[in-house]
Amino acid sequence: MLRFLPYIVELALLVFCLIDCIQTPSGSERNLGKTAWIFVIILIPIAGPVAWLVAGRPAKQQANRSVPWPSTKTAGFPEYERPAPPKGPDDDPEFLAGVERRERAEHERLLRDWEAQLREREQRLRPTGAEDDGEEKRPATS
Repeated sequence: MLRFLPYIVELALLVFCLIDCIQTPSGSERNLGKTAWIFVIILIPIAGPVAWLVAGRPAKQQANRSVPWPSTKTAGFPEYERPAPPKGPDDDPEFLAGVERRERAEHERLLRDWEAQLREREQRLRPTGAEDDGEEKRPATS
């Protein structure tokens, strides 16, 4: 079994490098054209695939770690130099003050309405005059 290991490794390397070369965008390979690299990989055992990995494969581009947010002016900023993002409405003191004023106004309006209803009920329940039997008149409840 060990005597087949070099053949298996060479075949795996050939298949990997051939697929990688074929999937590489045209023009991005180094030193030779795509067709020439395919022939080198296929015709030169072990050295062809290794040459592709060393001298033909396109150089990896460094991942762009900066996020172009909120505008293109900040695209190159590292995270610690990036301008602070805009505050959300729940972090904006002016917005929260406006919400608090509206809630307070609504609360006061509901309180005034409730007090007016309470006075109206008290007026209805108050005696209107003395009766012969000494009992208070009570309106019929609905």
